[in-house]
Amino acid sequence: MTEPYPTLQPGHQPVATAPKKRKKWPWVVGAIVLILGVAGAFGETDTEKTGAATAASPSSQTTTVASSTESKPDATAPVASAVPAEPVANSAPAAVIVPPVTTLAPAPAPAKPQISSSQRNAVRSAQDYLDYAAFSRSGLIDQLEFEGFSTEDATYAVDSVNADWNEQAARSAEQYLDYTSFSKSGLIDQLVFEGYTYAQAEYGADAAY
Repeated sequence: MTEPYPTLQPGHQPVATAPKKRKKWPWVVGAIVLILGVAGAFGETDTEKTGAATAASPSSQTTTVASSTESKPDATAPVASAVPAEPVANSAPAAVIVPPVTTLAPAPAPAKPQISSSQRNAVRSAQDYLDYAAFSRSGLIDQLEFEGFSTEDATYAVDSVNADWNEQAARSAEQYLDYTSFSKSGLIDQLVFEGYTYAQAEYGADAAY
């Protein structure tokens, strides 16, 4: 049920009511919301740019790290030795150089000594005496000197006949025993007297006895 309007008392004027003031906060709130929206839009754009820059940044960092890794030598990698490599021996056999064969000419035979006619005759006489009888070396030289040959020619002739003086001593001992009797020691003494050495005379006596 509605209440009745109050009855106006006489003598009282109605008090004019002051007009109500409009509140401004809805506009303020709208402005703030609008500002926040614009700021949010710009923030999203900056965030996208930052994200793109961040997305691009790892690759550049990776490139930088890779470049740094390539430029720096690996401490664990083995260092090549500075020792020079040994030269590889040639497997091909070396060529054998054969020196030229030099054929030496045969040495000329020594020239026979030139002997005088006197030496030639002395050699012939010495050989004749040895064919006839036994002689010692010194006894044959004396015999040739007795024949008139010089001592030089007689010695040359006796040495040239190459007589075996032990054999000559044995022949002389047999000749002595054919003519007369001798003891062995006496025969040795006789042979030494004939010019044989003691060794030759002993050899001759032993051969004749």
